[in-house]
Amino acid sequence: MKLLLLLFTGLKLSKLLFSAGSMVLALAVYASLYGWPYAAGFIFMLLVHEMGHYLVARQHGLNVGLPTFIPFVGAWIELKEQPMNVQVEAKVAYAGPFAGSLAAFAAYFWARENGSQLMLAVAYSGFLLNLFNLLPVSPLDGGRIVAIVSPRIWLLGVPMLAAVAYFRPSPMLLVIGIVALPQLVKAWKFDPKAPENQAYYDVKPGERIEYAALYLCLAAVLAVMSSEVHDMLPHHGG
Repeated sequence: MKLLLLLFTGLKLSKLLFSAGSMVLALAVYASLYGWPYAAGFIFMLLVHEMGHYLVARQHGLNVGLPTFIPFVGAWIELKEQPMNVQVEAKVAYAGPFAGSLAAFAAYFWARENGSQLMLAVAYSGFLLNLFNLLPVSPLDGGRIVAIVSPRIWLLGVPMLAAVAYFRPSPMLLVIGIVALPQLVKAWKFDPKAPENQAYYDVKPGERIEYAALYLCLAAVLAVMSSEVHDMLPHHGG
């Protein structure tokens, strides 16, 4: 029993060290490009977002890993088991951008109170990061939230993702597009009458409306704040 306890403790410690190590690595990479203060603020925005997912997943008894960070890709938590229904999936997905938005607002009010351009930039990164994650295409959080209404909404997220890729080209967007392809096929073939879909997506109409409203409200707030903070930041022509 003592040996098993030591192994279990060591395994948990190794997971914690791996998560912390990936965060420190990402922090160092961003710091080399943008400086330590901004890098620390940006990593904090990512951490709060992911911990929102983590805490709600644990609240529902899901086996979930600690956040992993990869520079220029972002961060994620690994859900080691499928949520029992789409409502739990939507709740876990919503918790990330909601918590991240609170962190962005905290940075924003700090910046306004103290006249800090640094914290304003951190707030902007938080607002934009969480807005991007609300694109209605799986595997992004937005896709997992709108699935409670219908997975077919993922098809509407394709032109949105393409528009972002056109105006802001990034290898990360290509990766997201590749990962999203099986989900888009699933959305195209989605049959709401299939027994497995009836079991997983069986929610009351009121709950669909509730999550749709929560999703649209958060997206609207983040869009407004992203635009407002962007206009407040100093812009340098080059």
